[in-house]
Amino acid sequence: MRRRHLLSMLAPAGLALLASAALSPAALAQGQEINVYSSRHYDTDRELYDTFTRETGIRIRLIEGDADQLIQRIRTEGANSPADVLITVDAARLARAKEAGILHPVQSEVLTSRIPANLRDPEGHWFGVSKRARVIMYDRQAGRPEGLNRFEDLADPRFRGQICVRSASHPYNTSLTGSVLAANGPEATEAWARGLANNMARPPQGGDRDQFRAIPSGQCKLAIANTYYLGGMLTSQRAEDREIAQRIGVIFPNQGEGDRGAHVNISGAGVVRTAPNAAGAQRFLEYLTSPRAQEIFAVGNMEYPVVADAPVHPALAGFGSFREDQLNAGIYGANSAEALRIMQRAGWR
Repeated sequence: MRRRHLLSMLAPAGLALLASAALSPAALAQGQEINVYSSRHYDTDRELYDTFTRETGIRIRLIEGDADQLIQRIRTEGANSPADVLITVDAARLARAKEAGILHPVQSEVLTSRIPANLRDPEGHWFGVSKRARVIMYDRQAGRPEGLNRFEDLADPRFRGQICVRSASHPYNTSLTGSVLAANGPEATEAWARGLANNMARPPQGGDRDQFRAIPSGQCKLAIANTYYLGGMLTSQRAEDREIAQRIGVIFPNQGEGDRGAHVNISGAGVVRTAPNAAGAQRFLEYLTSPRAQEIFAVGNMEYPVVADAPVHPALAGFGSFREDQLNAGIYGANSAEALRIMQRAGWR
């Protein structure tokens, strides 16, 4: 779960890293490689790349950076871009990449059969490869709050001064609000965002782990956060993190009969429109849905797999099963800009 501290070492153009898998002479003789532009910065992703290279003989040159910077870089490079694959976190960023015209639609029976329709672009420009559930969390010592079963309930005045959350502008929150917008429309969504902002215990700040830490300290009673951050703290080498995480309970919202289900966001990937090695790029995307790759995402990085029957980390399994919102990720991703305007008007900064 540790982020590699590579970004501070990047030159303005980015730093290319060659995946260090042990190759057979036959694989080396192929001389194939793909250039992967990624905004994911997890140690476990290195295992994804190395395993792909061992299995296929296709080497990976990795260029890391901020998602928006990578999208702009590909646009600027134009037809001369070496990028074959773009990987990023959050559907809103994938929607921006598609809108920027930098992704090439892929037709793949492997991808469409393995990835549910709500987790991929209907036109094949991008495909979800892992999931993160964004949920409501509470202090176990205080008990689960009564009447808190849906995201919409967070606007109820009974929860005044209780909620901690990160800033409105973070993609996790704009995508969440984009899903509420799709379900309830703009007027109801703005009323909800205003009620939620009125119920905040403090101004939005920090990351999801900071919201967890604010619960035992008494700053707030509720938090909006992604499950994979809590899973990471539960298995942390730091006793302090584990102690905090063990106090946090999970509510999967909107699980009632006929309700839409809990919001999930994705990490996703697409083939770049000008990819020098489009065939290798598609092969890499298909590999990301393989049993081994899905296990690395799920067990190695506390994310939910996108492929049915793939293993889930025991820490996440301990939160319980849930039904997820079937809204296509592209819809809440495309709604994110309007969602942010609504949130800011409502006082969620």
